[in-house]
Amino acid sequence: MFDKLKSLDDLFQEQLKDLYSAETQLTKALPDMAKEARDPRLQQAFDTHLKETKNQLARLEQIGRGLNLELDGHTCKAMQGLVAEGKETIAEDATDEVKDAALIAAAQRVEHYEIAGYGTAAHYAERLGHSQAAELLRQTLQEEQATDTLLNNLAKSSINAKAM
Repeated sequence: MFDKLKSLDDLFQEQLKDLYSAETQLTKALPDMAKEARDPRLQQAFDTHLKETKNQLARLEQIGRGLNLELDGHTCKAMQGLVAEGKETIAEDATDEVKDAALIAAAQRVEHYEIAGYGTAAHYAERLGHSQAAELLRQTLQEEQATDTLLNNLAKSSINAKAM
């Protein structure tokens, strides 16, 4: 964390560190969510998103190298809280169908947080003239939006009905 954010560039760098921490934490949480999911399509969605998340971390590392910015050393407290809530969901005594619905709800909270973060960071990158970083951040933003849509469709098409 910076002692003081003095410019949009300082804020952009702080946002990148926050996203890096968030994605790092998520790579540790997604395998547990996939293991706990009972619907095979939900398991596949979590497994697929884990692979995407690893690629997203690589993109952030590429941005960090391009800006000569070390991304380690920051902890995203928001993701800590979201991951903790996900662990609580996993620990709940619930039917398989209700657990799957709860896992989707927890995962969508994570996706919405990431969508907000990547959208903001992409805007900052563009504003600051970091066009390559902006493009990489927008690519990740599109993946996060697609994952959210997939989870929403799974919930609406079958999982929530089964949980009733």
